[in-house]
Amino acid sequence: MRHPSSRSGRWQRAWPMTRKILSYAFLILIAGLLVGLARKLNWQEIMATLGTYQARTLWMAGTAALGSYLVYCFFDVLGKHYVRHALPVRQVLPITFVCYAFNLNLSAWVGGIALRYRLYGRLGIRPALIARIFTLSLMTNWLGYMCLAGISFTSGWIRPPANWEIGNTVLQLLGIGLVLVGFAHLAFCHFSKRRAWTIHGHEIRLPSLRMAALQLVLGAANWSLMALVIYYMLLQKIPYLEVLGILLISSIAGVITHIPAGLGVIEAVFVTLLAGQMSRSGVIAGLIGYRVIYFLIPLLLATLVYVVLEAQARKLRKEKASKPKDMKFESG
Repeated sequence: MRHPSSRSGRWQRAWPMTRKILSYAFLILIAGLLVGLARKLNWQEIMATLGTYQARTLWMAGTAALGSYLVYCFFDVLGKHYVRHALPVRQVLPITFVCYAFNLNLSAWVGGIALRYRLYGRLGIRPALIARIFTLSLMTNWLGYMCLAGISFTSGWIRPPANWEIGNTVLQLLGIGLVLVGFAHLAFCHFSKRRAWTIHGHEIRLPSLRMAALQLVLGAANWSLMALVIYYMLLQKIPYLEVLGILLISSIAGVITHIPAGLGVIEAVFVTLLAGQMSRSGVIAGLIGYRVIYFLIPLLLATLVYVVLEAQARKLRKEKASKPKDMKFESG
């Protein structure tokens, strides 16, 4: 019978090659997803649409998009203070930017989860801490959403069409519920005596009231700036608060209405709710421009940043390997 230590020794010898194969497989997967996305896009339509806008409009929309990405990057800066890892902010910001851009274009599984684990893990952050960073980021986003959506739905910034399965009264009640959930979270963070729970071996720690309030502010700011991009791309023909409300309601549109074939959720909701104020072609053109400025251009930049981060991680591993064995890499 073979001793367990011999099997462990073989696994340790095989692990570097296995890790290299998995790394290459992951890179091939990312490249395949990017190529697949590029093939689905109508580049002639995109270029024609952008050509109709004045440079000033594109600059204002681009500035709003930049502001949104900067705000989102601070989600993980907040996560740094939440889990108290040792990475400097200058390393956290590009990681978060890459994750957000890939998240928007290639799903949360790729950007929100897989890339976070890969990029943070290669810098020595333990998986348990990465999970807590991701959870805090997710909560920050949706806490801001609940605040803004609750105010929007309750105040009547938008009114659902008569043929929707949800009426104005139900929408207002939903808004009140969202506001109450948001305030309940803040109260829980402030008054709860128990601050940590362990679920399936993972520790969940309750943030302080100050951190929860920062979550709300950052999340709300991100959604607000996202709506500002659409507002500019619709040539400021629609009141900003209405644009914000429509963007927020589009997040639950899949539940409350049937989406016409050939249109995405955001496009369908905007076309429906702005039918009496803007032409269908004007709305679609604005949303194509929004997707280019907020989704595609950041994705191209994030791809370049990702390549740089991978190169830096490889260099860091080589430096780590060259150090004496009694010197440990700081993992936070």
